[in-house]
Amino acid sequence: MSVVLIIVIVVAAIVLLLTLVGAAGASRRNRAGAERFSASLASVDQQLAHAVAEDRGWERATLEAIARRELLARQPDERIETLELIQLVDEPGTDNDVAVFRARHARGTSRITLARRGGDWHAASVDDE
Repeated sequence: MSVVLIIVIVVAAIVLLLTLVGAAGASRRNRAGAERFSASLASVDQQLAHAVAEDRGWERATLEAIARRELLARQPDERIETLELIQLVDEPGTDNDVAVFRARHARGTSRITLARRGGDWHAASVDDE
């Protein structure tokens, strides 16, 4: 082999190695940024849900009590560790309002969707996640 060919192969190998190291670093940085962004977005969504609930006169304690009651009616042996308000749909009037909670318990998590009809809240669905 000629010296020029060996130099070209070495330079190509170095460029390939630097490209792989750079791609791995960028991928790691993107994953870390995505996790921080998701956590930040979840926090903002939760704060927005709380603000809307308080601004619109929705009583959070009442909604939480109904969500707990509905989950325990379907899974009486469960102990709810946390209950988070994760989404609100506040349509004009009161007959199409929806509140979504996530309950964490020993078996995992459940999603409780409450709907308001005729001014009263009831469980539209309770699903395991």
